[in-house]
Amino acid sequence: MARRPARKSAAKAGRASADRAVPPDASTREKIIAAFMALLAEKRFEEIGLVEIAEAAGVSLAEFRGEFASPLAILAAHIKDTDRVVLAADFSDMTEEPPRERLFDVLMRRLEILAPHRDAVRSLIRSASRNPPLAIACNGLAVRSQQWMLTAADIGASGPRGMVRAQGLALLFGSVLRTWVNDDDPGLARTMAALDRALGRGQRFAGLFEDLLNVPARLCRLRPRRRRRSEDDSEETAAA
Repeated sequence: MARRPARKSAAKAGRASADRAVPPDASTREKIIAAFMALLAEKRFEEIGLVEIAEAAGVSLAEFRGEFASPLAILAAHIKDTDRVVLAADFSDMTEEPPRERLFDVLMRRLEILAPHRDAVRSLIRSASRNPPLAIACNGLAVRSQQWMLTAADIGASGPRGMVRAQGLALLFGSVLRTWVNDDDPGLARTMAALDRALGRGQRFAGLFEDLLNVPARLCRLRPRRRRRSEDDSEETAAA
């Protein structure tokens, strides 16, 4: 009997947070995402139930199921929405900047958009650090997202090389998020320094990644040469 009031109070708290974050004319989808992020700011990912999300969003379970299948799907939708806001920004004034500077600007824009959800991001980082399956799932979502961030910065994100870049950037940005969630400076000095260092490390390792990706191509170029040598040997043997 003691658990039901606790669940209701948590749902009410999530509903109140969601109401503050979502305009009155918000869609069912937006209400659910807002409610989930509000609950995630208060408790661990694995502790958030479907009924609790529906109650906090003020929607029925049928409406909830019509939009999402799981909390992870809601998280994916939130990440996608963040991507869309970043991609809608005007980055035309940085076309002359080096790739590293362009990517810095794009990722700082992403952090600005995530600012209202800092507590939720902190909670998710803690949950993922204790839950390997969740960490793997989050990594997949992050890699897909960072492919779009690379594209926004006009850096190639397609093919095997693009996947390596996106995976590396997902890991680098994850390390920056750990600094950002605890950076109370309005100017985000620590975060900007951490991002600059992370991109510097990524830039130094980029050549190594490209060398690794070029290994199969070099091997393919070597094989015909070996065949030609064997053919020359057989011709010499026949001539002898």
